[in-house]
Amino acid sequence: MLKPQASRSRDLRSLDGLWSFALDHEVGDEPWRGRMVTPRQAPVPASYNDVFADAEIRDHIGVVWYQREVVVPSTWTGRRIVLRFDAVTHTGTVFVNGERVAHHEGGYTPFEVDITSLAAPGEEVLVTVAVDNRLTSATVPPGEVGTAEDGTPTQLYRHDFFNYAGLHRSVHLAATAPDHIRDVTVTTTRDGSGTASVHFAVDTSNGGDVRVVLRDEDRREVASADGATGTLTVTDPVLWQPGAAYLYDLEVVLGDGRDGDSYTLPVGIRTVEVRGQQFLINDEPFYFTGFGKHEDAPFRGKGHDDVLLVHDFALLDWIGANSFRTSHYPYAEEVLDYADRHGIVVIDETAAVGMNINMAGGILGGARKPTFSPETMSDVTRDATAQGIRELIARDKNHPSVVMWCIANEPASAEEGAREYFEPLVDLTRELDPTRPVTFANQGDARFDNDLIVDMFDVICLNRYFGWYQQTGDLARAEVELEKELLGWAATYDKPILMTEYGVDTVAGLHQAVPSPWSEEYQIDFLAMYHRVFDRIPAVQGEQIWNFADFQTKAGIIRVDGNKKGVFTRDRRPKSVARILKSRWTAMRDAAAGIAAGTATEGGDR
Repeated sequence: MLKPQASRSRDLRSLDGLWSFALDHEVGDEPWRGRMVTPRQAPVPASYNDVFADAEIRDHIGVVWYQREVVVPSTWTGRRIVLRFDAVTHTGTVFVNGERVAHHEGGYTPFEVDITSLAAPGEEVLVTVAVDNRLTSATVPPGEVGTAEDGTPTQLYRHDFFNYAGLHRSVHLAATAPDHIRDVTVTTTRDGSGTASVHFAVDTSNGGDVRVVLRDEDRREVASADGATGTLTVTDPVLWQPGAAYLYDLEVVLGDGRDGDSYTLPVGIRTVEVRGQQFLINDEPFYFTGFGKHEDAPFRGKGHDDVLLVHDFALLDWIGANSFRTSHYPYAEEVLDYADRHGIVVIDETAAVGMNINMAGGILGGARKPTFSPETMSDVTRDATAQGIRELIARDKNHPSVVMWCIANEPASAEEGAREYFEPLVDLTRELDPTRPVTFANQGDARFDNDLIVDMFDVICLNRYFGWYQQTGDLARAEVELEKELLGWAATYDKPILMTEYGVDTVAGLHQAVPSPWSEEYQIDFLAMYHRVFDRIPAVQGEQIWNFADFQTKAGIIRVDGNKKGVFTRDRRPKSVARILKSRWTAMRDAAAGIAAGTATEGGDR
């Protein structure tokens, strides 16, 4: 799915801003049929939960309503008019002028609907959205809805971050020509001489004539071709590299060059490969440094914010990180656009988190029962997971920053039924995109000697908390156990190992002469221990700390105002360990840059 853009043939209107807002019980049975009567307005994009000083809104379970009027530009006569939502969490039903026009399940990927027949140029249209935050075994992420003794609804969810909901990302009204470009897919390869090939496939609404032109950053044409599919040859290409992004522009034109539709897609030329226990980008070994992150900030919850985006990337650069994982859902596409332009490597993850009933049962409550069964993670859940994979790849397939798909976080991969559940999903991911490695984040109950699915994946991603959830406070014993497990994985599988989670809850400002859990000194000693072990095991090809910043969770006795495992506080202030990480990671980055400069092939640097 192409992200909307303004061009000589396309137009775009943002619908971000303040929308009328109400809880379901506060409006009539059919609020979409007219203007809602409500005193509240909610900002878009944002979660609604923390905006109001109201516990009923913060903890609401079920449907809320958003509504606003928009005037269709009078210049859009004869145009195809589309209403697009970048994310509605978790389920969205859209009405235009009282008519239901769209329904989408999945809270982190976009959807759009053609409303040309309902949107007369120069006239107002009324847009109403029902947003449902309930999670069941048929949703991803999954959950369980129940009823308390007093008749109020209850929501169990198995992921350890707050169930923020709302219109989290931008809403747009867009206009294109009736005959238009529907999609573009680009992949890149290189041959032994350093020449690059840009392979393209264009999907149009009418099968009309297509011309593509590739231009470099100086706007010079470097290759062109006619036809909806083909290959462009680029001699002496400038590669997209970690820390040194370079983007070409691929202009796609449908029909006549003056009157036809056009779309411009940024293209980064780079290759990704797993070879034995190495992860290669552009045939060079790549070692991941960085974090698992969250879309999470005070007041706005999971709402996208460009200020926060730029500041977070500035902190990634300051600390020397080269990568992050979109834990535990697809992030806003603006995040990937920024990563593309700034050379940050991304592991792109679906929203399949919480598929481990017994692990969550021990921490968050609930009886022990099979994770994979007709009553729990069923064929219906798997279908929803598959749809999430389809939508993730459809949106993000062209981003050079995305080097790997992560199709689940901490599933019960040692439980009976795991292989039957995940094998079709792995096959689907490879069918949709054979160019990128596929992984999942493994939870500690699934070890190298009992995990049932890891052989199907390309990279071993491990979430481990020796010294925190196990061997709490005993880092000497934790170091022995960590090294023993990593050596077991390295000996059992000829695959790269990436530690995608490791960390400890740390209260900013809590200092101790003798380090113990929750203190800043313990966080320093904990991470130093892990890094000593990583440095001793060649199969380890990366370290992504949990977490970039403190984040909000639901209330619980192990969570005081959220998860405190951040290297930065929730308002992005560095904890003491940040400068130690900066020293380690910037030295590694400088060393990698020196190696790259000394071994650069033609077109590999600039």
